[in-house]
Amino acid sequence: MQNSATEVIAPGTQVRQLAAIMFADMTGYTAMMQDNEGRAKILRDRQRQALETFIPAHHGKIIQYFGDGTLSIFGSAIDAVRCAVKIQNDLQKDPKVQLRIGIHSGDIVYDQQGVYGDCVNLASRIEALSLSGAVLISDKVFDEVKNQKDITTSLLGKFNLKNVKRQVELYAISNEGLNIPSPAQIGFKAGTEKSIAVLPFVNMSADPENEYFSDGISEEILNALTHVDGLRVTARTSSFSFKGKNEDIRLIGIQLGVSTVLEGSVRKAGKKVRITAQLINTTDGYHIWSEVYDSDVEDIFQVQDEISLKIVNRLKENFALKSAKETIIKPATENIDAYNLYLKGRYYWNKSNPEDISKAIKTFEEVIRLDPTFALPYCALSYCYSFMGSCGLMQPTEAFSKAKDLTLKAIELDPDHAESHLSLATIKFFHNWDFEGAEISLNKALSLSLNSSLINQVHGWLLIATGEFNKAIEKMQQAVILDPLSLPLMSNLGDAYSFAGRFTEALMQYDKIIEMDPSYRRGFEGRGMIHLANGDYEKAIKDFEHYHSLVGHPLKGLSSLGHAYAAAGHIDKALECLEKIKEREKTEPGVILYMDYAFLYCGFKDFDLAFHYLNKTYEQRVGIACLGMIFCIRYPMLHELKSDPRFKELTQRMGIVC
Repeated sequence: MQNSATEVIAPGTQVRQLAAIMFADMTGYTAMMQDNEGRAKILRDRQRQALETFIPAHHGKIIQYFGDGTLSIFGSAIDAVRCAVKIQNDLQKDPKVQLRIGIHSGDIVYDQQGVYGDCVNLASRIEALSLSGAVLISDKVFDEVKNQKDITTSLLGKFNLKNVKRQVELYAISNEGLNIPSPAQIGFKAGTEKSIAVLPFVNMSADPENEYFSDGISEEILNALTHVDGLRVTARTSSFSFKGKNEDIRLIGIQLGVSTVLEGSVRKAGKKVRITAQLINTTDGYHIWSEVYDSDVEDIFQVQDEISLKIVNRLKENFALKSAKETIIKPATENIDAYNLYLKGRYYWNKSNPEDISKAIKTFEEVIRLDPTFALPYCALSYCYSFMGSCGLMQPTEAFSKAKDLTLKAIELDPDHAESHLSLATIKFFHNWDFEGAEISLNKALSLSLNSSLINQVHGWLLIATGEFNKAIEKMQQAVILDPLSLPLMSNLGDAYSFAGRFTEALMQYDKIIEMDPSYRRGFEGRGMIHLANGDYEKAIKDFEHYHSLVGHPLKGLSSLGHAYAAAGHIDKALECLEKIKEREKTEPGVILYMDYAFLYCGFKDFDLAFHYLNKTYEQRVGIACLGMIFCIRYPMLHELKSDPRFKELTQRMGIVC
């Protein structure tokens, strides 16, 4: 097969074959010719020299030069990608050449004049979306290279390409030295992808307390659109980050990687409500449509459904809707007072702090008293109790037991409520360590067309637990695509890279997080973990010291720092960290610090105590500590644990294969 890409074709003969097609094109060449023709020719010649050196060396053949670009074919997708990496690395040396590369594979017709076929067109489209210094590949090429240790990739998402009937999942090659475009950059260049961000509707009511209602309306529309097949919807965390800001829609589109934005306002007075909504093209900032809805509060579901359907009808190409009349939002309750109160509970829940979560619990309980057949507040209340149990604000056994009962009640009332099945999957994972049951519930949520950042995040956690790290990376990448401004999700992706041994990508991920928000302490902790794995103890100590300072408490955030001190031989400093953890345990009797002790004693190489505390963590099974323990046994810097027979015993009890 490798030789077929370089065989001589007789005149008048056509050959049909499978091949990898690579398009490469200089960026800004035309403008450079106008500005400095001599330099432009020097860079073009340098580009050609690199191509003519590396392409034949990787069993490829240059088929055609066109202006400042080339078309080449290879008998192997792996060879094509390796060649592209070599070319880009070489062209980063002075004088630098700004080159973008796109690769696809498939069936071609090849003769003396060139190559033809749909896959050639697709490869050209992929190259057009690439950026200088980057290598983009299609999903078909990814399937060929994903198991190659010297090739690393980053998922960008699914895009509609011009004159290509199906959505194509694109990846960037993320080897060291390459430019890795963001999904936002590719989505903006593609322009045709069916993607949307729902910004928080502005509260135009006389009473500022009605903000919960305007937030709730926009969130309900957002949630409904996540169930539309073929539409990518930015998660609430990222879209609501623009609340109260007057930013250019075009810039919002770039940051979120969406082709459209829905914005609007809500004016509520008594039982009357006026909703304005505008769907805007982020490429040029022009309105696709704008409408005003006047209705009674009792008709709010109908208004939400009408707005959602208007969006879909404007973007309905390639959607799986049977007709424009299909209902997207169905009335969840006939009791409008219960629904109104439910929106208020959601408003409290989204504040994500203990005080407001307590308010949310009381509010959802009141909703259930008003309408015991309304499924949504049961599910929302379940998430509240899971939060309380995970954060140590309630006894985990009590909290997760309540959460599970509430979730099962929600499913009983509405078996097709996808978020309830996701809630059940989360409970099974965190509290019951029932990985098989969690997967069943996740698949049920997916079968109900749920495609949210949270379901991808939970799926990624489950794959980490079962040791399927590369699949976990794909899920975490998808979660970040759906919620591109979420630092916790970006941290989860960095962790997944680390567990897979892809340390370069992990460091790049954490560097990106720290650049976005230098006060986000998890970025420094995650980067410190990579330095530990690489044996760069002083770098790790520097990051962990900064992490501890950001925690802002003398007795908290010390286990990683103590581990690094011990590993680096600074035993006195490590012992100081240990004493401070013991002091915290005395001053906060309810706090559970088993994981802190386990990680710190690993640094001392006192594996007897490390396993003692790991076993206590397993027996406790405290919410997030479940995830912490799963992550802990996966951390590359703790590889010495795996040679101890007790490690196998522990992981078997956990239901994990290592």
